[in-house]
Amino acid sequence: MIARPTIARRSFLGLAAALVLSACGEKAAAPDAPKEITFSILSAENQSSMAPLWQPLLDDMASQVGVKVKPYFASNYTALIEAMRFNQVQVGWFSALPALEAVRRADGEVMGRVVDAGGEDSYTSVLIVKKGSGITLDKVMACGKRYTFGLGDAKSTTGTLAPMSYLFTPRGIEPNACFKAVRSASHQANVFSVANGVLDVATNNSVGLLFANRETPEIASKVEIIWRSPPLPESSIVARKDLDPAIREKIRQFFLTYGVGEGPQADKQREVLKGLTYGGFKPADDSYLDPIREMEAAEVLAQAKRGGDRARIAKAQAEFDKVRAAASQKRAADPDV
Repeated sequence: MIARPTIARRSFLGLAAALVLSACGEKAAAPDAPKEITFSILSAENQSSMAPLWQPLLDDMASQVGVKVKPYFASNYTALIEAMRFNQVQVGWFSALPALEAVRRADGEVMGRVVDAGGEDSYTSVLIVKKGSGITLDKVMACGKRYTFGLGDAKSTTGTLAPMSYLFTPRGIEPNACFKAVRSASHQANVFSVANGVLDVATNNSVGLLFANRETPEIASKVEIIWRSPPLPESSIVARKDLDPAIREKIRQFFLTYGVGEGPQADKQREVLKGLTYGGFKPADDSYLDPIREMEAAEVLAQAKRGGDRARIAKAQAEFDKVRAAASQKRAADPDV
């Protein structure tokens, strides 16, 4: 069997294709190529603070791609997925679990992934408590309906899936049975709620806390981390598969080259990335989501085992084994994945 090209090789081939397209000028775009595209962004912190950070990048994208780029902000992942599903948006910034949903349900495909300012392409889910509260992880895991607890969006990688997969499910803990009250909110809302004593414990992530430290340091200084997950795939850029191929390739090359190189333009782009707490973007395809597929399948298997239905357990086990085997096969064929 012939191994797939590495991501680096695919990136090189994509760049070569882009150069060919640019050499052909505007004739490379189809006659019915869009005159405007909409780019979706989760306003996890709030739209008023996120819009100024993203607009310079969208303006640069429009200039390089040659198509007007309009932002679309939503406060939850379901709205973002549905907007892409109905072609109200064509490209968007998604965290890993919503990206997987967009691939499955919204005709999306991953075209790149985020790296942070230090060059890392992963981040972590965390549990936070009010500083000085005396609440420890052991006390939280003891349950007893002693504490109020804040989860993230149901489709949030770090707000729900990761803490369930890595912390609660392995210990046989169901949050609704463990805590005095459970509520779902954005990462920003959870930081404020914990800092102000409205919630005792809440989920968040390492990037969300960076934003909190920058935007509201007086609030961020009141919380502390009591648990941190293993590394998780960072956010990605997802585009609809039916987007004009020439436009899609220009967008992909825009992200892969943004903030790269020397000179005033690259320096300006790096300042934009700094505002987003990013270092840049790397090539990626849908296989980047394999760790999320494995976590998701593990959660379904755990739920089946709790229910005790043998047929359901067998089905969930078979799906988990299938997902894990497929991911292992991809990693063996392409170590760069």
